[in-house]
Amino acid sequence: MPKSENTIISFDLDNTLINNRKGIVRSFNYALKKFNLPEVSKSVIEEMIGLPLNDMFAKFTELDPSKLSYTFREYYVAKGIYQSKLLPGVKNKLKELREFGFQLGVITSKKQEIAIKIAEYLKIDGFFDYILGESDRVKSKLDPNLKLILSEEYPGSNIIIIGDHPKDALLSKNLSTPFIGVLTGSHTENSLREARENSELTLILKSVKQISIGMILALLIKNS
Repeated sequence: MPKSENTIISFDLDNTLINNRKGIVRSFNYALKKFNLPEVSKSVIEEMIGLPLNDMFAKFTELDPSKLSYTFREYYVAKGIYQSKLLPGVKNKLKELREFGFQLGVITSKKQEIAIKIAEYLKIDGFFDYILGESDRVKSKLDPNLKLILSEEYPGSNIIIIGDHPKDALLSKNLSTPFIGVLTGSHTENSLREARENSELTLILKSVKQISIGMILALLIKNS
């Protein structure tokens, strides 16, 4: 049986561990308004959460999306971060998994320094061995460098990816790891399974709160 101390449970952030829809929607429309562009509806923005910011803005304008992303982050760092809240049961689940001996991490599409600030604000940063986001080393959640970074820093570890977005499923595929999808975002069970090509190493749950140690061990055994 795989050892817990050699296992990393790696979470997405938005809509997996936290609800920050309000902060993201307000920051997104703030950036659009700054560039004299029409605001976008809350539901449309929420559907895109999990994509890189540049990709989100590119859907609505031919302007350089990096300029809008910069403006988004100015507002987000000042106000949006503080509209974040943990999803129900998350803190207790992180504590349970950590106490069992699993290593925990975060891989997010957010800028890494922003993801760290959110984790600190919500007082969950102490649970994680790493928080990886967009940085000089990692350009996106699907950056091939992620596999190299994890294999170098955590050699021989078993990894499970947990997230609400098809890109989390694709990350799991890229890393050849089991995937636990959660339905606390805007994506369906079918879309998550299809992104992971209906692999038997996939489990779909309503939320992180439903994850059990037994489920994790069963996936690890299947993958061994």
